[in-house]
Amino acid sequence: MSYLVGLTGGIGSGKSTVADIFASLGVRIIDTDLISHQLTQANGAAIPAIREAFGEQLIDPQGALDRTRMRELVFQDALQKKRLEAILHPLILAQTRKLAASATNAPYSLIVVPLLFESSRYSDWLHRVITVDCPEETQISRTLLRSRLDEASVRAIMAQQISRSERLRLADEVIENNGSLDDLKTQIVGIHRRLSVLAAESD
Repeated sequence: MSYLVGLTGGIGSGKSTVADIFASLGVRIIDTDLISHQLTQANGAAIPAIREAFGEQLIDPQGALDRTRMRELVFQDALQKKRLEAILHPLILAQTRKLAASATNAPYSLIVVPLLFESSRYSDWLHRVITVDCPEETQISRTLLRSRLDEASVRAIMAQQISRSERLRLADEVIENNGSLDDLKTQIVGIHRRLSVLAAESD
């Protein structure tokens, strides 16, 4: 298994942009959000269990998860959220570990997990964890620009995530994403060099 680095951050922090820059440096990216989408698309591995647990009304006409209806349901009902997580999280973890164990020529693999610190499933097998950080007001403004959510919904999502200060405390590396793209790239290149050395030393 290659050297494994977690990448996390609150909603709107810029994880996808950061992951794309790491990918351009030759790092293998394993994105748990992408895996989740694959599991819940038409004929996805999670669909039968979701249909059984929530009923046909949460499956769209194409046979995929109706994400809008499910999002509304789980935000209103914590029990339903736990039911969905009990289906998805073990499947996501299994697929993530399978991909992480596969051969690669990359110096290390970057595992993108939005709720990494909120879950105990990843802490025991990642070598290091990077947090992407920015002020909370920046998180909100970025999310409002890219999504259909209103500010109250964004704040509700943030309230379900661990605090910014706790995320920073738990991280091994912090990327500040509150400046220019060039500044972001400079930070990532520096961290990439350090991680490449650590990965090589771990072989």
